[in-house]
Amino acid sequence: MKSRLLLLSLASLLAVVPLTRVLAETPATPAPAVTADDPEVEVKQLFERMAVKIKAGQRTEESLAGEIKEMDALVTKYGAARPEDAAMIALMKAGLYLQVFDNPPKAIALLKQIKADFPASKPAGRVDQLVAAVEAKVATDAKLALGSVFPALTEKDLDGQPLTLTAYKGKIVLIDFWATWCGPCVEELPNVIAAYAKYHAKGFEIVGVSLDKDRATLLAFLKEKNMTWQQYFDGQGWQNKVSTANGIDSIPATFLLDGEGKIITKDLRGGALDQKLATLLAK
Repeated sequence: MKSRLLLLSLASLLAVVPLTRVLAETPATPAPAVTADDPEVEVKQLFERMAVKIKAGQRTEESLAGEIKEMDALVTKYGAARPEDAAMIALMKAGLYLQVFDNPPKAIALLKQIKADFPASKPAGRVDQLVAAVEAKVATDAKLALGSVFPALTEKDLDGQPLTLTAYKGKIVLIDFWATWCGPCVEELPNVIAAYAKYHAKGFEIVGVSLDKDRATLLAFLKEKNMTWQQYFDGQGWQNKVSTANGIDSIPATFLLDGEGKIITKDLRGGALDQKLATLLAK
């Protein structure tokens, strides 16, 4: 099977193209008539239905139970006659558990099952590499657990000035991974900007990590929105040095730190950021 969607799901497990991004970017197109024994068409339709649900916020194993059963049925259907295709479908299921359900142990078990069920397939040949990548991601995520000190940051900001978290000791700091091309990031920005205007004088700081590639576009956007806090930018997009080092595979991603640099909470949206800051800076 040469389906681009399934090849992207393989890349997602290597943290090259997260499955959540692939699903988010999958257009809803009219379903073509399914040809008998055509796994590419069947899987494409299944993938598009999942994309609709995930975009609507249905991101649990229960809400996608029907689609999971369809995947299992397709693996059974093509397992004997087309094991390569069946292995790729099984790989997509593993990607779903990893990237959407955030269940690495289950994803690892599913990857190992591919090796057991379809040992001669191309996905099986990469299982050990994929498992190692997932385990490495789990280790990275553990460093960003609540109560952990956010990893040290020693860089230059967009203006060439030193950018370190130690400079903000004693402050409440929001680390914001974002980009001008990210719709959800831009939608959330009014809340972030309002929080900065309201609480900056009381000890609230923001450090932005931009996953943009074009410096001029970023600068113009920052000026337009009056975003005056420090920004890290290296023009590498999803390969951004700081985001990659911290295992960030989707944006917006935010971490709220206390005065000692410990992670208080993550990914506050809407009015939740204002409410949390009101509590933290009540003195």
